[in-house]
Formats: sequence, C-alpha cells, structure tokens
Amino acid sequence: MTQEFTYSFEELTIDRSYLSAILGFPDGNLPEPFDEYVAEAIQKAEILCDIQGAFCFTESMEFTSDNSHLVVDGIEFGIGKTVAKELRNSNKAAFFICTAGERMSRYSQKMLKGENPVLGYVLDVLGSMIVEAATDELQKEIKQIAFTQGFSITNRYSPGYCKWSVGDQHKLFSFFPVNCCGIRLTESALMHPIKSVSGIIGIGKEVKFRQYTCDLCNQVDCFHKNHQRMI
Repeated sequence: MTQEFTYSFEELTIDRSYLSAILGFPDGNLPEPFDEYVAEAIQKAEILCDIQGAFCFTESMEFTSDNSHLVVDGIEFGIGKTVAKELRNSNKAAFFICTAGERMSRYSQKMLKGENPVLGYVLDVLGSMIVEAATDELQKEIKQIAFTQGFSITNRYSPGYCKWSVGDQHKLFSFFPVNCCGIRLTESALMHPIKSVSGIIGIGKEVKFRQYTCDLCNQVDCFHKNHQRMI
C-alpha cells in the first residue's frame, strides 16, 4: 500500500549555511546582491512549492549470486555492488519518491534561461535542497514504522548513483500508482518535475544505517557528496 504525504516549506529543515556555501560563500556571509537573491528565492519557494512524497513497503527481497542485482517482489534491479553492500541483511525494503513540484522547477528554469539567471541558479540549488529535506522527512516516517515492528533501516540510495542504472526508475515506479505525487518518467527514465528524487531504503533486524561513503562512489554531481565537501 502506498502512503502519500505533503509538506509545506515551513515544515522542512533547510541548511542555509550549505546554500551559502554552494553559492560560493562558505563563511555564510552573503554579500549584496546575493543576500537579496536568497531572500527572494526563499519567498518564492514558500509560494511555488508543491512538496509531495510517497513510499511503499515491499514484501520480499533477495540478492543474486553476483551480489550486484537485487530481486524485489520478483522484479530484478541492477543496483551494483556498492549499493548491494549497503543494503545487505535487509529482509525487505521501502521504495520512495518525492518532489518539490512542477511550479518550482518551471520558475527556476524560466529565470535561468533569461529573466534573471542568478536568481534562477539560487532557486535551482534551493529546489534540490527542498526535495532532499522533504525526503529526509519521508525517511523519518519509514524509520518510525520500521522501529515499531522491531526493524532498523539503512540509508537511502537512488538509481543513477553508485553504478545503479537510472533505467531502473521504470521498475521502481511500477510499485506506485501512475502519476503518483505528480511525478512522471520520460522514456529515458528522467523524472519530471526536475526537482524530484526516488530510491530505496533497506529494512531488517540486522541492517545498519551508515552515512554516505562518498569515497566509494565516483559520481561528481551528487548532492550528498557536495554537501559533505562543504561541512
């Protein structure tokens, strides 16, 4: 059964020091006009965001003999050995999807392409942070449900990272109703709205939650890896 959630911008924890660092000011002191752009971006986000998320629990999961593929409820995912290692000892899993909404993505792209590229860039970064913060909330929900059943959870992992083929998005989305949370996939498995994420969390009595082991992954545009570099 799919469980769906909505969040307001005010409910999320946004790391403003990280936002400043991404903009090139790691000390957190935003000079003019960047302080004004950030203030405007936050104001726009409060209005434009349509933050939605959903997750569902699987019935079964097992790893193939080569430890690079995972079979969930009869569907095989090529997650790669890095993600497989992190999910080891899981008895089942939760799939999740989350988005900051279509209006946020469209407005940031509109600004980037002409009217105000700097504001557009700030909105683009903020959009990524919003969807990750919302997914943090989803993960807390999953953790609480697992805890009441005597289970622990792993960290979350997404197609497209750590050699997990982004093409598996279509398989992952098959576990959700069509157009769930307003997210749709292209034929090449890209998500729209752009500021959306999906992934898996392992669940079991013997699993461990570990912070992202960024040294094991060569992905250069990873939100979590860039965050780790800033702190």
